[in-house]
Amino acid sequence: MVELGATVEIVNDNNLQPSGTAMRPQTAAKKLGIYLPAAPSEFQERAITHAELRDLHTNPPEWLTELRRTGPYPRPVVAQKLGISVTALKKNDMDKPLDAAEIKELLENQPDWLRAARTAHAESRAEGQPAEGNATKSQDAEATAPAEEEDFVESVEKSLAESEAAIEEASDDAEDSEDADKQ
Repeated sequence: MVELGATVEIVNDNNLQPSGTAMRPQTAAKKLGIYLPAAPSEFQERAITHAELRDLHTNPPEWLTELRRTGPYPRPVVAQKLGISVTALKKNDMDKPLDAAEIKELLENQPDWLRAARTAHAESRAEGQPAEGNATKSQDAEATAPAEEEDFVESVEKSLAESEAAIEEASDDAEDSEDADKQ
């Protein structure tokens, strides 16, 4: 369980801006990928320090583990779990928090709009383009990020190999110029 630190302030109408060492509950919930209204009131009603946020990431309490497992999930997490964009959720009036059971049911009995949105999202990711041509910075980053961990590992290995080849080529050029200077 997260212990309350001495630097944490209660966030109220008079104190909407947390200190430089803390963040609003909305920001902390977004960073944790949780739906704020489903979090306990003690989380919702106070500023969260960066140390507490790190602790929540590394040692999540039971409520956080349960919330991540069963939901309800915020819009970006719902979109990710369905394999579609947030824009597709909005276009199909699904712009609401869903829990794990609702997401599972949608995936098992895919309506036409979901099937089409999943196809469009997969194609846009394959092309490295934002889904529906209407992406935010985070969606741009998501659209251009490697789709799977293996792709990421392969891209890192390729980058390392290219770097090593460039270093080797530079070393060879330096040796050639030294040899030319000696003659």
